[in-house]
Amino acid sequence: MPPWFEQHATLLDKALDACARRYAWSGWPESPSSKIHGEAKPAEGQARFEAMLNNDFILQQPGETEQVGEEISPYTGEPLGVRYPRVDPAQLFPAINSARPAWAAASPNERVGVCLEILHRCGQQLFENAHATMHTSGQSYVMAFAGSGANALDRGLEALAYAHKAMADVPATAHWERQFGADGVASLDKQYRLVPRGIGVVICCATFPLWNTYPALCASLATGNPVILKPHPAATLPVALVARVCREVLSDAGFDPNLVTLAADTREAPATIALVEHPDTAIIDFTGSPRFGTWLERNCPGKQVYTETAGCNSVVVESTEDLAATARAIAHSLCQASAQMCTSVQNIHIPAQGIKVAGKQVSHQEVAAAICAAVDDWLAVPRAAATLCGTLFDPSVLSNVDHYRQLAIAEGRVLRDSAPYTNPGYPVARTATPLVIAATGADRDWYRKEVFGPVSFIIANESAEACLRDATANARECGAITSHVYSSDPVFLGDAVEAYHNAGASVACNLTGMPINFAAAYSDYHVTGLNPAGNACLADLAFVSSRFRIVQCKFMGVVPLPPSTRGAAD
Repeated sequence: MPPWFEQHATLLDKALDACARRYAWSGWPESPSSKIHGEAKPAEGQARFEAMLNNDFILQQPGETEQVGEEISPYTGEPLGVRYPRVDPAQLFPAINSARPAWAAASPNERVGVCLEILHRCGQQLFENAHATMHTSGQSYVMAFAGSGANALDRGLEALAYAHKAMADVPATAHWERQFGADGVASLDKQYRLVPRGIGVVICCATFPLWNTYPALCASLATGNPVILKPHPAATLPVALVARVCREVLSDAGFDPNLVTLAADTREAPATIALVEHPDTAIIDFTGSPRFGTWLERNCPGKQVYTETAGCNSVVVESTEDLAATARAIAHSLCQASAQMCTSVQNIHIPAQGIKVAGKQVSHQEVAAAICAAVDDWLAVPRAAATLCGTLFDPSVLSNVDHYRQLAIAEGRVLRDSAPYTNPGYPVARTATPLVIAATGADRDWYRKEVFGPVSFIIANESAEACLRDATANARECGAITSHVYSSDPVFLGDAVEAYHNAGASVACNLTGMPINFAAAYSDYHVTGLNPAGNACLADLAFVSSRFRIVQCKFMGVVPLPPSTRGAAD
């Protein structure tokens, strides 16, 4: 076994410290700039990506039946042509089960060391991953490098740190003595064993394929559970790159590579249900639509299910000292990744009578116009707009925008119309700028659900208090991953924090000058598990601690030798 745990101990210790003290830190560079990496690495990464196009992606997994692949770049409109092995569960699961005993018997530090090496090697393919993510999920190159590269790796390391902590908190042995009665003293030697739950299936997200892949992979694999990675058919390549690294590292460590496998599929013949319903599947991780996440939570008895879905992410604007800065912050969220992030703002609640700006009354219409103008400002320079917005990952997102656009036009509710923008270098890229719709509390059937893509609502509630009641009720009943409040009144801010927390939602107050979508690994608890937007948090101890259970034995007198030392004793 290579000494990877020792080699990467500094990285793990830093992650543990960052988790404990919640400060800003990243284990990987977030920028693809050649000023940081030099000229060679970006070019080599792009060349490796291009070499994968129109070829079979070789993994040599058990049960391979055919090659499938249907990824189409939202930038070029052309198929990637990469073909992945479809696997037969009837052959895959027995092969995985054969690999399980040796992995379960490995020490926690050995398993954590393997996961650290996996993250290290994945960090060496950030550039090809950026291109793979860009041409599948539609993110801009910069966003793909950071959000689906460095930030996703950090979330994986964060989960790994918690897995290490959870396992390290359980001692291998203990001696116990206690007096029973007047004369008797019981003297026991106890042994504790961590028992993995079983095979984990990770259902990966289409728009941020590695955001939940790395945390779920590390949380399950480090605690002794094999992992099947099930990518979205439109975004398989980023996940396949991770699967290949996992299999290489496991082999290098002397373990069966089938501890991590890839289950590629197509829209017409999905593999998900067969995988999650298989009796050997014990853990399910899912990031994606609320409807399927709810189905998993309700229909997988006896399995440990972790979900991160979506909801009605809201902003309540009660007052502000700087309307331009507030509008610019909100507008950035409407534009970033074309609002295809789980943290994107959808519902903007502004009192019908307007708000106070630096003590002066400003009308509802003026505030709405400031937000729309700020969107236009973010999009004024085509290259900057391309970096911020990326593309729509799938035609269905454009159809969604068109659907709400027609509804809003028919009702005379369009505050800012959506239209394609020109992406420099990619003239046929699938794009749409933010559609902003005027609404009132009477339109709750429009905005009390996730509207995926660049569609948002500026909602005129009767008062600031009504804004808060509407937004928090939606969070409690429909779900929310992020919530925002802008107010210069400390009393209202305090009431807002209490209201969101009572709704099971986290809230950010008066954020400007930074991307308000950003969720910081090691510091932000991403998803509370207290509202319908998901039952799991990235990351906390609860995300890892139930992936293994503890069995014990206790002896009075003779203690048997462990299996690994019996031959030496003979």
